[in-house]
Amino acid sequence: MAEISLEVNGKQAVLDVPDNTLLIHALRDHLRLTGAHVGCDTSQCGACTVHVDGQAVKSCAMLAVQAEGRSVTTIEGLAKDGDDLHPMQQAFHDNHGLQCGYCTPGMVMVGIDIARRHGKPDPATVRHELEGNLCRCTGYQNIVASIVEGAGKMEGTA
Repeated sequence: MAEISLEVNGKQAVLDVPDNTLLIHALRDHLRLTGAHVGCDTSQCGACTVHVDGQAVKSCAMLAVQAEGRSVTTIEGLAKDGDDLHPMQQAFHDNHGLQCGYCTPGMVMVGIDIARRHGKPDPATVRHELEGNLCRCTGYQNIVASIVEGAGKMEGTA
């Protein structure tokens, strides 16, 4: 067992977890933050994507102990005061960038990371950057449009 301390969505958390606990399971099972989904458990689909120190990370490929002392943001931590959607979340809503919704939290989190790294990316850049995040429903058109629009509205936003 390992005791780890990390910041999750702006709040300190101390967890006692087995050494081999994946970050996704620490978030879902210990902190009850179920927005990040377990899709493949092999880091192939991206449904588990969260931000660690501001960068997109597939939480099924990271041990919880590796997050010791770091800042983790999940989809639950994006909305301001729990009500006002993050610009990327709003863009997904406005562009119907989801269908079943299973991949959506990971897509939103990677979309924010794309915007952070590329500013206002064009659709070709978004399509390239989405490699490793899978959606079985939408055909990606609306996801790409959502990320392009969300990135354009993110200036000055985390």
